[in-house]
Amino acid sequence: MNLATIAWKSIRQRGLASSLTALSVALGVMLMVAVLVIFGILQNTFNQRSINYDLIVGAKGDPLQLVLSTVYHISPPIENLPYRYYVDWKKDKRIESAIPLAMGDVTEQGSFPIVGTIPEFFEIDYAPGREFLFTKDSAEMRRPFEAYIGSRVAIENGWGVGAKLKLVHGGADSGHVHNEEFTVVGLLAPTGTPHDKTVYVNLEGFYQIEGHDKPLGEGIKREREFYGEPPLSPEELAAEVKKIEAKYGTHDHAGHDHAGHNHIHELPMVQKQITAILLRCKGLTVGPLIAGELKKGYQAQAVNPIFPMQKLLDQFLRPAMELLMVLTVLIIVVSGIGIFVSIYNSMAARRREIAIMRALGAQRGTVFSIILAESIILCVGGGLLGLALGHGLVFVAAPIVESQTGLIVNPLAFEMQELLLLPALLLLATLVGILPGLTAYRTDVAESLSGS
Repeated sequence: MNLATIAWKSIRQRGLASSLTALSVALGVMLMVAVLVIFGILQNTFNQRSINYDLIVGAKGDPLQLVLSTVYHISPPIENLPYRYYVDWKKDKRIESAIPLAMGDVTEQGSFPIVGTIPEFFEIDYAPGREFLFTKDSAEMRRPFEAYIGSRVAIENGWGVGAKLKLVHGGADSGHVHNEEFTVVGLLAPTGTPHDKTVYVNLEGFYQIEGHDKPLGEGIKREREFYGEPPLSPEELAAEVKKIEAKYGTHDHAGHDHAGHNHIHELPMVQKQITAILLRCKGLTVGPLIAGELKKGYQAQAVNPIFPMQKLLDQFLRPAMELLMVLTVLIIVVSGIGIFVSIYNSMAARRREIAIMRALGAQRGTVFSIILAESIILCVGGGLLGLALGHGLVFVAAPIVESQTGLIVNPLAFEMQELLLLPALLLLATLVGILPGLTAYRTDVAESLSGS
C-alpha cells in the first residue's frame, strides 16, 4: 500500500471534515478563476485589437460613451453629425479612409443593434491582421435594402442569406417598427467581437426609412449651426427649402404605401445624418494632431478608441479585479488554515495508529510523508475542483453577460495565470502539513502504545 493510498484512507475516515475543508479551497479557487477569466475577456475586448481605426469622430460629449456606442454598441449614441461633415473628412488629404456609421435602431427580432454603413467598411480589417470573412453563399451589399448579419445574430434568430428583417425605430423600447424590409445578403464569420451581434445595413437604405431623413428645414438649420454659419431668416429659409425641393422633389412617407415594398427616393445631403466617422490616418502623427484640432473647436470630437477604454480598465475594472483577487486569496488561505486545523486536531486521535505503524517498521519520514500527502490531496484536490467550478461558472454566466451587456464572452476562455494556481496550492499544502507532520514524526511509540 503506497503513501497516497494510506493518506486517502485517513481522509475518508474524516469524510465530513475533509470534504468541507476541500470545498472551501474549491470555492476560493473557483472565484479566483472566474475573476481572472472575466477580467481577461474584458482586457481582450477593450484593447487595441478590437478596432483597426486611428480615430472615432463624433458629436461633442463623453469620449467613453462615443467609443462604447460606436465600437461595442453598449451605450446610446451622443448626437448626430451632418452628412456633409463626413464628406469633408473624406476629402481631407491627411485621411487614408473615412467610414460613416449611422446608429440608433435595433432589429425587430432579438433587438440586435443596427448599424448603417457603406460596403467599404468590410474591406478594412476589423482588427489588425484580422479581415472580415463571409460564408460561401454571401454576396456583396450593394443595393439600398441589403444587409449583413453577425454570426450570433444568424444563430439566435435562425437567419440565413435571403432572410428578411425589419428595424425598430430608436431602440427596443420605442415599439415603432418600420415597414421597410432589408434582405440578408451576407453572413459574417465569427470574430469574437461585437460584430458577431450586429446587423449592418446599407447606409443608403438606412436613409430611405421614415424618420431617418431629417426634415428639410431642420436639416438646413442644423447644418448651418454646426458649421458656425449665420442663421437664415424665415424668408431665406423658405427660399432655400423651395430651391432644394425644386431639385430633388418632395417626398411624404405618409403618402406612400411602404408596407410590402421598399420605396427609394433621392435625398439631398442636408437631410442625411451620421452618428460617427471612423478614420484611418496617413502617418502616426496625424491622429493626435486631428484630435487636438477638434478639442479647440465646437463641432465634434476625435477620440483614439484605445485611451478611453484603457482609462476605464485602469480606473474602475482593474481596482475591482485586484480587490476581488485579494479576497479570494484570503479565502484560500483561510481554507488552508482549516485544513491545518482539521489534520492537527486529528493527531491526538491518531497517535495510537501512528505508533502501531512505527512498531510495524514504518520510518519517521514515512509517517511525516503520509501527513503531508493528506494536506496535498485536500489542497490540490480542492484546487482542481475549483478550476472546474470556475470555468463552469464562466460557461453558465457567458450568455447572461452577453444578453445584459452585448459583450462577447468566450465560455472556454483560459488565462495563463491559472497555471500558477496549482504550484501555489502545492506550496500552501506543504506549509499547512509541516506542523502536523512534525507532530506525527515526533510521536513516542512506547508512550502512545502504553497509554492505550
